[in-house]
Amino acid sequence: MKIKNYQAGFTLIEIMVVIVIIGLLVAIVSPKFMVQFENAKVKTTKIQISNLEQALKLFKLSCGFYPSTEQGLRALIEKPTTGKIPENYDEGGYLEKGKVPLDAWGNPFIYLCPGIQNDYDIISLGRDGKEGGEGFDADIYSWDLE
Repeated sequence: MKIKNYQAGFTLIEIMVVIVIIGLLVAIVSPKFMVQFENAKVKTTKIQISNLEQALKLFKLSCGFYPSTEQGLRALIEKPTTGKIPENYDEGGYLEKGKVPLDAWGNPFIYLCPGIQNDYDIISLGRDGKEGGEGFDADIYSWDLE
């Protein structure tokens, strides 16, 4: 009786060809994915600014004024103890989660009151976290939301 010895598997060359093909596919798809990922971060930051604006409007409705620059956005989660002290502050604060969000890149928002353009301004410094910039590094301003 003869025993047939079959060897199944892939050769090293076949495995390398598959790895090269996968690498090429990743090189083609990856940049498009990264652009979409950064676009999502810009949109998220704009939504966060809009949510902060709504909370500031609620603060003003309750207290009669916007928090000062010194009080900052922190006034939306805890009653200010400096500057003009609000009399009718809602004890639960004005943000649902009880904390001031960071922008999509993990940087704090800049809050100015009085603002450059409006009664108050909220600014994200974009991906690079520095003033100015272009593309995804560009600053995002509350007065310039789409």
